[in-house]
Amino acid sequence: MASAKGIGSIAVLLIIGGLGIALPVRAADVEGSSDHPLVGRYDGSEIVGYKTTEFDEANLVEAPFSPTSTNGGTGFKTVEGHITLIYYTLPQGRSTLEVLRNYEEGLKAKGFSEVFTCATKNGSCFESGQPEGGYLLGQAVGDPLTVPKLADDYVQNWFQEGGRYLLARLDRQEGAVYAALYLGESSSGNVAVVRVVETKEMETGKIRVVTAKEIGTALSDTGKIAVYGILFDFDKDVIKPESKPALDEIAQLLTSEPDLKLRVVGHTDSQGGADYNLDLSRRRAANVVAALVSQYGIAADRLASDGAGMTQPVASNDTEEGRAKNRRVELQRDDLGGGASGGSGGAAAKSSNAG
Repeated sequence: MASAKGIGSIAVLLIIGGLGIALPVRAADVEGSSDHPLVGRYDGSEIVGYKTTEFDEANLVEAPFSPTSTNGGTGFKTVEGHITLIYYTLPQGRSTLEVLRNYEEGLKAKGFSEVFTCATKNGSCFESGQPEGGYLLGQAVGDPLTVPKLADDYVQNWFQEGGRYLLARLDRQEGAVYAALYLGESSSGNVAVVRVVETKEMETGKIRVVTAKEIGTALSDTGKIAVYGILFDFDKDVIKPESKPALDEIAQLLTSEPDLKLRVVGHTDSQGGADYNLDLSRRRAANVVAALVSQYGIAADRLASDGAGMTQPVASNDTEEGRAKNRRVELQRDDLGGGASGGSGGAAAKSSNAG
C-alpha cells in the first residue's frame, strides 16, 4: 500500500497579521494512487492511503451486525475478486451525511443499486438497533493488524465520534462490482474508506503440485516440506476437491515407502484470533489425516497431526503474498520427533484461498 500520510500534515497554520488563521494547504495524493473509475471521490477530498490486490476476499457489511462480530458472521457478506482500498480525508466543514448523499447519487447514476446503508448514531448498523460507537463500524473495515493504518493510527480510531456506511452493487456481464463506503467522524477530521471488489474468476494453475519424489527428497534432506495444494474454503474445515492431486502424491509416497511415518502440521496466517486459528487447524488436520486413511488406505498408525496455528510464520503477515505463504501444511517425518517445533495438537492445511 502506498504510504499513508498524517492528516495533521494536510492543514498548515499560517500566521497572517498576527492572527492565527488555519488555511488548508493540500498536498498531492499519495504516489501511485488514483480514484476508482466506477466510484470517484467527493470533491475536495484527498487520498492518504491506497492499496490494490489482484485477487482476495473481503467481508462487506450487508445487514445489521453484532457489535461482538465486527468482521465476519451475521450481517457480513464475503466476496472475492480484484480489490481496491482507498483512504480519503474529507474537506473541513462537510458532514458525513452530505458526503454519503453525494456518493449515493453518483453510484446510482453509474447503474449501482443500494444494498445496505446505516449510521452508528441511530443504531441502524447493529442487530440490537441501539446506537453504538462509530469505532465498531471502523473495525468492520478489517482486522486492524492486516489493513493498513491511516495517518499512523488504526483505521477504526478515525470513527470515534460516529460513522455512516453504504454498500452498493453493480451487475455486469464480467461479474458484479461491490462498492463499500465507510465514513468516519473523529476529532481529527472526517475520513472516507472506499473498498471496491470487482468479482471475477481467480486465475488457476498457480499452485504447482509437488511430486511424491520431491516430497521424499525433502523429507530425507530436511525432515519436512511445505505443501500448498491442500485447499479449504474460507473458515471451513472440509477439504476441497481441488486438493486431490496433492493428496495423490502424498499417498503415493506413503505407499512406496511402507515404513515411513508422517506428522501433518498445519500453519495459519495472523487473521483471526490465536485460539480460533488453532481450533480450525486441528479440525482441518483431522480431515487431512482422515482422507489419507479412508480414501487411500494408509494405516492410521502411520499418521499423526499437529498444529502451530499462527505462531510460526515464514513471511510477513502485512501483505497477502506473505499471508499466503504462512497458510500452509507441512509434512514432517514423524520418526524424527519434535512435532510442530514445539507446537500444540491439531494441524491445518490452509491454502491461499483458505480463511
